[in-house]
Amino acid sequence: MAGPARPRLRRQPIVAMRRRLRRLIARSWLLSRLYYRLNGARLAGRPTEEIWYFAYGANMHDRAFRIRRGIQALESRPARVEGFRLRFNLEGRPKGKAAPANLGRDPDAEVWGVLHRITRRDLLRLDSTEGVPGQGYRHIEIAARDADGRLLRAVAYMAPGSAIDGRPSLRYIRLLRDGARAHGLPEHYVRYLESVEHAR
Repeated sequence: MAGPARPRLRRQPIVAMRRRLRRLIARSWLLSRLYYRLNGARLAGRPTEEIWYFAYGANMHDRAFRIRRGIQALESRPARVEGFRLRFNLEGRPKGKAAPANLGRDPDAEVWGVLHRITRRDLLRLDSTEGVPGQGYRHIEIAARDADGRLLRAVAYMAPGSAIDGRPSLRYIRLLRDGARAHGLPEHYVRYLESVEHAR
């Protein structure tokens, strides 16, 4: 006769615990350097160094970026990146009903988004909310062209994704649409975001 079934560990508390640990580590630049190295990544620069971060997903929305992420950009401006397209090919939560934004390489495409000028310490805080370093998103360096035609080096997030795109949640795609409008992204790109079907 089999013994009583052992309760299964729930994934949600483990994920929450990892997030808390990342946020704790993010408070120390020295601990963060060590943590990144142990995870096969590199933490570059100095904490006060200013960089450009290219947001193409929910971080285009001021509420998501300032309140949820806790980051106040020194400056924000619309920009586009050539050679990539917007994908929704990651598994979000709840499973099958949410697909976060991602970048996919495509020489004939472009992605519009918002360039935020932030410090490397801000990027570290942002990493802790995006699961970096880890098995999902990682930093990539890109060249983003702003509305005045200036080419700026920036950091963006990209993750290995599925070959097939899923559908974002309605709440998530609304953040992208509202963020795009608020930052003055081109009307054709706003229309494209409005055409993206959301999960039911």
